[in-house]
Amino acid sequence: METNYQPKRKAKQTVNVKQFVEQFKLYVAAGQNNLDRQIQGGYCGDLLSDVMANAPVGCVWLTVQAHQNIVKVAVLREMAAIVLTGGQSPDQETIERANQEGLPILMTPGSAFDLAGQAHSAGVVSQPE
Repeated sequence: METNYQPKRKAKQTVNVKQFVEQFKLYVAAGQNNLDRQIQGGYCGDLLSDVMANAPVGCVWLTVQAHQNIVKVAVLREMAAIVLTGGQSPDQETIERANQEGLPILMTPGSAFDLAGQAHSAGVVSQPE
């Protein structure tokens, strides 16, 4: 069966981390001084090797991983921020490392699926166009 389905897409919207926090009611756990970073896209993933290989530069990364290695991956990929989903929270060492790197870590009790859908509907797309 052939289909010509084309999903309706909102225009790409560029927001900074602070606007993202406010729009989706996120908690800032680290990197409070760098909320002016522009979000260029989004990525969901929990397998660090996949994220390192495929996450776009300047993205906001949604994950349930909360250990120090997420900071290293985010810095390597020059991400705008990390969002810990599902009520996950970083330990103190991860917070300190993120603050040293100037990387915002955000938190939400909701699922990555729900937040990704909301962000996409708001115009934060997976890949920069």
